[in-house]
Amino acid sequence: MFRYLPILLAVVLFSCKSGEKLYNQGRYGDAVEAFVKKLQRRPQDATSLQLLPKAYEAAMDYHESRAKQALASNNDLKWEAVRTEYRAMQALYNAIRSSPAANSVVKPKDYSTAITGAQENAAEARYARGIQLLDEGDKYSARQAYEEFNAALRLAPNYKDAEQLREQAFQMGLVNVVVSEIDVRSPYFQFSADQFRDALVRNLEQRRINSFVKFYDERYVRGDRDFRPDQYMEMRFYDFVVGQTYVDRSQREVSKKIAVPGNKKDSVVYITVKATLFITRKTVASSGVLDYRITDVGNNRVLRQNRVPGSFTWQNQFGTYRGDERALSDEDKKLMGGRDIPPPPPQDLFLELTRPIYDRLAGELQSFYNQY
Repeated sequence: MFRYLPILLAVVLFSCKSGEKLYNQGRYGDAVEAFVKKLQRRPQDATSLQLLPKAYEAAMDYHESRAKQALASNNDLKWEAVRTEYRAMQALYNAIRSSPAANSVVKPKDYSTAITGAQENAAEARYARGIQLLDEGDKYSARQAYEEFNAALRLAPNYKDAEQLREQAFQMGLVNVVVSEIDVRSPYFQFSADQFRDALVRNLEQRRINSFVKFYDERYVRGDRDFRPDQYMEMRFYDFVVGQTYVDRSQREVSKKIAVPGNKKDSVVYITVKATLFITRKTVASSGVLDYRITDVGNNRVLRQNRVPGSFTWQNQFGTYRGDERALSDEDKKLMGGRDIPPPPPQDLFLELTRPIYDRLAGELQSFYNQY
């Protein structure tokens, strides 16, 4: 136990010196907390008992002055600054009350009621700003109003009807984007195109690109008379070719030196073995370009337009050989083990070529709607 005594004494001395140092640096609030911690360990510490009242008075003067300065300003949000100062003084009150020795030399002021009043006033200021913004009647102001009502509720939960007004502001600030059915010019691929569109709408919703932007599948809102879209995103595939097949046949000679037993016992001789490979490479190339355009429904203005290319190549190789199998490499043997298989059906090829289109389109839309 005694071996830890020097360490304990060093901690105590450091605590005392650190409190004095903070006080001398003008960091009165930190000094109060340091002195209180010291008195919790050593209630009779003379330095802490002497400097704590001075540090507390100086800290109170500082925060009271800042609170009065904030109150005298014309800033709509001054009560939030006042609350910050009151909270700082309340923290000093709580610290001193936690130590009987500190409480014996300082009678701290309780600011809990003042904090409640400041929060109510701060919430009212945010609420009033929200009402004013909501009266502007445009989407941008509605989104700002939403943030103001949100701030009011953080300051004072259940404040007046701020929760209902926040929801109203949210609905007013929403940008409803209808994603059209995709024109692919060929009914054969319509089902695959619908799958592409369904996946895109789901992904855009899951990404939560912007809380004030919501995407809808055209099929599900077409008959809703109460629904009012703000933007319309039209998509169309151009110049797409699915299942263009190419067959390439080639042959090549291969050879390899191998060791074989000689005529004499335990002897080895090297011979060259040869084979001719006949390779068939079947390639099915698919490509296409998706044109998309986002239009403002109110004024029919094009907000964004671009074309996104995509491609997919399916390939199968197989072969036969004539000659000595020992001349084949491991890769050659894999080709020889292959077989002629049919390519995927056109619908699957269409989905594959849309994957790179999908990824790029989703990225472009996220970048575009991040500005809202």
